[in-house]
Amino acid sequence: MFVYIGSRTTRERNARGEGISICHFNEATGQLKLINTVKDLVNPSYLAISHNKQYLYVVHGDMCNVSAFKINPVTGDLQWLDTLHCGGKNPVHLALDPTDRYLIISNHLTGNIVSIRLTEDGKFERIQFNINLPGKSGPHRTEQPFSKPHYNAFDLSRRFVIVPDKGLDKIFCFHYDNGKLIPSKYPSVETREGAGPRHYVQHPNQKYIYVINELDSSIATYTFDQLDGKLTAIQNISTLSNDYVGNSRAASILLNQTGEFLYASNRGENSIALFQVNASTGKLKFVETFAVGGKTPRCIALSPNGKFIFSLNEDSHNISIFHVDCENGTLRPTHIDNYFGSPVNMEFLDI
Repeated sequence: MFVYIGSRTTRERNARGEGISICHFNEATGQLKLINTVKDLVNPSYLAISHNKQYLYVVHGDMCNVSAFKINPVTGDLQWLDTLHCGGKNPVHLALDPTDRYLIISNHLTGNIVSIRLTEDGKFERIQFNINLPGKSGPHRTEQPFSKPHYNAFDLSRRFVIVPDKGLDKIFCFHYDNGKLIPSKYPSVETREGAGPRHYVQHPNQKYIYVINELDSSIATYTFDQLDGKLTAIQNISTLSNDYVGNSRAASILLNQTGEFLYASNRGENSIALFQVNASTGKLKFVETFAVGGKTPRCIALSPNGKFIFSLNEDSHNISIFHVDCENGTLRPTHIDNYFGSPVNMEFLDI
C-alpha cells in the first residue's frame, strides 16, 4: 500500500517540506518507508486520489493553483500532468465527485468554492462553476475578517457537499448536480459566534454530522436530514482536557470505520482527543486526550485497516504513529517516529 504526504515548503510558513512524499505503508507494523519525493512544488498541501486510483490532485496552499499527477500503479511514483489557476487564493481543500469528472475546491482567502471539469485523461478542462459564500463575518478580528471556507466534502450519499466556513461561523449545505453546487432547502446553519468551523465527518448511519471548530476548540454535533440537507445542532463539546489552560486550536477530525469512536487533534495542547459515540443519539462522550509526541498536529489520519492513527505534526516535522485499541478506541504509541518536513495531509492508496 502506498501513502502520499503533502507538506508546506515556503519560507513564509517557516517550512521544511520538500514536496509530496511517496511512502510504502507496512500494514502490520504501521511503519512508513520513504520511496520518493516529488520536489520543486510550492506548498503541495491537501491531496485527493481519484476513485479509479489513476490520478492524484493537490492544492498549493497560500497560492492560486491546483495540480494533477498520474499515478504509476507499480511503483507509486507520480508523473506531472497539468496545473491550473483554481479561481481564488489559498486553496485549502479538494474533493472529487463520484464520477471523477469534477474537482471541488475551497479557496480560503477569497471565500469561494469552485468546481473544475476534468478530462478523461485526468487533466483540467476548465472552471465549470464558481460560487461565493454569503454572510456576516465572525467576531474574531484577525481570523474572521471575511468568508473562509475550509473544507468541501461530499456527504456519504454523494448528493450534498457540506462546507464549513471558518470566517462566517456558518456551515453551508449544497445539492450537488453534475459540477454545480445548488443551495439546499436549508442552505446554511450558524455556529456559535467565534467557533470557526473547520472540517467535518459524517457518522456511517448518515444521521449525524460532526464539525470541528478551530477557534474555540470544540466539536458540534448536528442531526442531518438526508432528504433536504437540514442540519440541526444537538451538542457542543470541548476537544481539550479539563486541566489544560493554554492557547490551542482544533484542527483535524475523524471517525473509526464503525462510528464508535471519534478523534480530534489540538494544536497547542498538542493532543488527540478521544470520544465515544452514541449511535442512537449521535452525542459524544469525552474519554481522554493523548499527547501526539510533536508540535502542531494539523492532520490526523486513520489507516485503512483501522489499526493505526497517524499524527502529522507540522511544526516539529514528524509523523507520530499510534496503535488503536479496537475495543475501547484508546491510543498507544508505536514509538515509530518518522521525520517529514512540515507534514500537513496524507492519503492512502491500495492498488
